[in-house]
This record gives sequence, structure tokens and C-alpha cells, in this order.
Amino acid sequence: MFLDDNFLLTSQTAQLLYRNHAKAMPIIDYHCHLDPKEIYEDKAFRNLTEAWLAGDHYKWRLMRANGVPESHITGDASDYDKFLAWARTLPKAVGNPLYSWTHLELRRFFGISEPLNEASAPAIWEEVNRKLAEPAYTRRSLIRNSNVKIVCTTDDPADALEYHRLLKESEQAFQVFPTFRPDRALNIGAEGFGAYLERLAAAAGQPVTTYAELVEALRSRVEFFHDNGCRLSDHALDVLRYQAAADFVEVEHIFAIRLQGAVLTPEQITVYRTELLSALIGMYHDKNWTMQLHLHAYRNNNTPMFRRLGPDTGYDGLNDLPLTEALSKLLDRAECGKGLPKTILYSLNPGDYPALLALMGCYQKDTAGKLQLGSGWWYNDTRDGMRRQLTLLADNSLLGNFVGMLTDSRSFLSYTRHEYFRRVLCEWIGELAGRGEAPDDPALLGQLVEDISYNNAAGYFGFASGR
Repeated sequence: MFLDDNFLLTSQTAQLLYRNHAKAMPIIDYHCHLDPKEIYEDKAFRNLTEAWLAGDHYKWRLMRANGVPESHITGDASDYDKFLAWARTLPKAVGNPLYSWTHLELRRFFGISEPLNEASAPAIWEEVNRKLAEPAYTRRSLIRNSNVKIVCTTDDPADALEYHRLLKESEQAFQVFPTFRPDRALNIGAEGFGAYLERLAAAAGQPVTTYAELVEALRSRVEFFHDNGCRLSDHALDVLRYQAAADFVEVEHIFAIRLQGAVLTPEQITVYRTELLSALIGMYHDKNWTMQLHLHAYRNNNTPMFRRLGPDTGYDGLNDLPLTEALSKLLDRAECGKGLPKTILYSLNPGDYPALLALMGCYQKDTAGKLQLGSGWWYNDTRDGMRRQLTLLADNSLLGNFVGMLTDSRSFLSYTRHEYFRRVLCEWIGELAGRGEAPDDPALLGQLVEDISYNNAAGYFGFASGR
């Protein structure tokens, strides 16, 4: 039956693994895009559209594919009309993970088992909105009730982190930690780079008029983030190129001419990004942080819609440029210096997985799973995408060290994605046992499931130990 207790669990082994080992494990959501201010203020949602559709470019893409006008997606249509447009779209999404996720969210958070469609939409709208007005459905309540223990947000080095400090003082059921995301410091060719440096200088309390001062300002912010619980960095490296500077003077010259308003050549941009990223990797190593590299998104493909709506609105695709040589040089440079920090490599292009796994194996040492192939990201967090990632990870490395799933979401209702992943994981492991590739040993397989669901992440990131 649809979304019953055995949803995705196609063998008895899978069913037992999920019920006895995966289901009750807590959640560490170590990469998301929730706003810490929203978490702290803990306001009720005005309605289901705000909770469900606002900022969700996964849903927006499907609505556009169904011919829904932009007024009913990101425009000025009423919240109910936007919800109704999603309800009309959903029946055509059978087979897409959003069909499962949508109904999992309705069931797990609101107790609604009826499929969402145009006919059921009015009653579901009324029932969910009634519940969203109750204290049990505020932002923090949704996190608590999802058995989430740790949330890692995504934060700019210039952020003051005031809401993280307030949450530390006021919230006991779960912890919210910042993640250091210095993309704007790396994007020297971007419009507004000079204005950003002024903001960074103000946050660091020191001038940023030279490249050397920039590095020291970022070092200061790493210290500040660390003192506020940060143990992860993150980078969006949509195109990764590597070109080392001849010497420090060259980088200072590139920085100086950019501040004078000159347009840099692609080669100059690559040199700057290579040097600054390498300097940051050294800082992460010093702090025993985990570095996350999100690779190979191809951003903002629809120019008119980018001009109208800006980034992160559903117009990004997969990048298929070469990756291995530049990434190998970057990792090797770090290893030849202080050494690589713990590193998670995500690629939006699943065709990169074999090359990433082979390269990772060249730098594994000291820590179990020091280099990780990140969970299926964005277009790959489907059942098929998750299974592909698990298969290649097991084929080429140690599945038992995998740090598992994350939401990568702006939605407070997205924690059912962890349930979805855990069901896929148990299904996949159950198939191994069914084929005789693994012993049908509840203790062995159950420990594997518990570790991937929670234990590995808890140990790998060092939150519990305070490292």
C-alpha cells in the first residue's frame, strides 16, 4: 500500500533493519540552509504555502514543467492559489521523489494520509493551517519533533552569529552550529566584491586593503566561528580550476588591480582563487574542521529569469567540465603542506563519482573515512541516485564509514528526507543479504545502519567531544 510501514522496504531483512535500527536514530543535519534567525524567533507559519513552497526550487521546477504561470510560483498570486497549483501538479509527479516527500511530510507532521490533489486540496489546506497555528508546529517544534540533535546552517564569514549565540542560551533539545562559507571572498570577479571586503573588514575589526590583510581577516573569522561552535566549512566550486601563483607578489598584484576597478583575466581569477582556497584549507586543518566542497553545479542558465528572480530559484543544472586534474592538484598541495583536513566531496554530476572515489583513496589516512563521497546531492537525492551513490561508495571504499544523509534544504519540513534515505539504505543492504553478498546477520547489518544513520556523523564532526 502507498507509503505504508514497508514503503521501499522490499525484503524482510530491510524491514527489520529499518524498524529495529534506522527508524529511532536521531538526526544530525550537518548541511542545510535554514535561517538561524527564523529558528531563534520560532514563529508560527502563516500557512502551508509559507512552510512548504516558499524558497523550494525543487517544487518550483516541477510546477514550471506543468505550465504553472510564474505568478503562481514566485509571483503575486495568493498563497492558496500557489498551494492549489502545487496540488494540481503533484498527481503528475508519480515516480519523482517529491511525490513521496510531499506525502511523507503530510503524514509525519500533520497525520494526513489522503493523497494531495485538486479535489483533496481544500480540506488539506484547512486542516494543515489549523495545526500550523498551534505551538507544536512552530519552527523549533518541528525540529524537536523530528528527533534532530544538531543543525548546521550556512553562514558567511562576515556574519555576526548573534542568533547562534542566542540559540545556545535558549534551546536545550537540539544545537545549532554555523558553517563557514567564504564564497564571496573567493569570487574576486563578482560584482560587489569591494563592498563585500568592507563588510568583512568591519566584522573582523581590521582593514582589508591587501591580499595579506584579507587572509588575516579570514583567519580571524575562522577563530570567531570556531569559538561559536563551527566545525565545518563549505564551498560552492561550480567550476574548479587550479593555477598556482609564481610568488606572493603576484597574488598581491592581482588583488590590488581588482580593487582599482580593473577587470581580471580568467587566469588571474584562477590564480587568486587557487591561492586563497589553499590558504583556507590550511586554516581548516589547524582547527580540525571538516571541509565540504560542492562541485559542478552549472548556475543561472535562464538569463531573463535570473534577472527577474536572482539565484537559487530553479535555473541551475549539471556541469560536465573536467574535474580530476584540478582537484588532485588542490588536494595534493594541501597534503604536501600541513595536510588535508577531513573532506567531503559532493558533485552535482553523478558521472564524477568514480573519479572522485578513486582520487579520495589516494589521500585516506589517520581518520576512518577522512575523505568522504558526499550523499546524493540535489538532482541525486532520488531513490536511484542514492542507490547509485551507495553502490559506488561500497565498490570503491568503505560503506561503514559513510556519514550519511543531510537535507541541504531551506524547509523546516524536510527532515522526512532522512527517513527516505534510511529506507533506501535498508532496502539496498537487504538486497546485498538477499543475494548472499553479505551475511543476513542482524547485529552486523544493524550496526552498519545505525552508524550510517547517526553514529558516524556524530564521531566524524567532533560535536560531542567538543574538539
